[in-house]
Amino acid sequence: MSSDGPDSRVAEQKPLVDKEEAITRLLPDIDVDIQEQDIETVHGSVHVTMCGTPRGNRPAILTYHDIGLNHKTCFNPLFNNEDMQEITQHFAVCHVDAPGQQDGAPSFPPGYMYPSMDQLSETLPGVLKQFGLKSVIGMGTGAGAYILTRFALNYPDMVEGLVLINVNPCAEGWMDWAATKISGWAHALPDMVISHLFGKEEIHSSHDLIHTYRQHIINDMNQSNLHLFVNSYNSRRDLDIERPVPGVNVITLQCPSLLVVGDSSPAVEAVVECNSRLDPINTTLLKMADCGGLPQVVQPGKLTEAFKYFVQGMGYSK
Repeated sequence: MSSDGPDSRVAEQKPLVDKEEAITRLLPDIDVDIQEQDIETVHGSVHVTMCGTPRGNRPAILTYHDIGLNHKTCFNPLFNNEDMQEITQHFAVCHVDAPGQQDGAPSFPPGYMYPSMDQLSETLPGVLKQFGLKSVIGMGTGAGAYILTRFALNYPDMVEGLVLINVNPCAEGWMDWAATKISGWAHALPDMVISHLFGKEEIHSSHDLIHTYRQHIINDMNQSNLHLFVNSYNSRRDLDIERPVPGVNVITLQCPSLLVVGDSSPAVEAVVECNSRLDPINTTLLKMADCGGLPQVVQPGKLTEAFKYFVQGMGYSK
């Protein structure tokens, strides 16, 4: 799959799900075995939700959410999609919540050192071991996409493919990082997260969607824990990936990768930059037309279609 030709572009006339329902409907409509566990890892406890039974002959789908979200608010609209459920009948799905970001998470004690982005990626081998998973197809957005990319770079044998939504391979500029440290962060935090998740056009026009997610960030997320996760993401280092050159040893992803971004997302430039650093032979860039920062929420049907073709290209037709 090459990204050198015209970008794949997908249009969908209207969202397939009601926004409020999309992030409050928590469980799939089909009968699936669901386990929730707090797993102790080398860098603290991680809340994990396993849907379905792992199959020894194929990878599980492992998700990792963005800042301001957890696995439910980030991925429920996608995994509740009827066509997606047809795919997940053939895969176990492992949802990972970053420390302290799950529903009802207690505050960390004073002085707690939140894991860095690199350390969060180092928690994932322990998650796979706990559930007996040999390999995964990673699906992450924003901070989660960064974490899964780092995981794939460090443990290429554990990652068969990556779907990276709004991935940013670059370190945060120090001015942006310093801005999150200002006094009175509790007032600025929801606005900062919203501006990270959604484009300006979306913020001004999609009032119901923005209101729903703003209320979730303010009312459902543990604010001190969220601040720690945001600071960790804003302190990330550059992934240092480079497009392969014959005869030159560079750091790059070994697995097939699908990069996804809405055409009005604030992450467009970052995703295009990431695409330019990856091997065009096994990388596809999908720009979704008429779509903002959360394609998995606003256009789950179209993202499901892209994911189906991606998985088929990896050799998993059923």
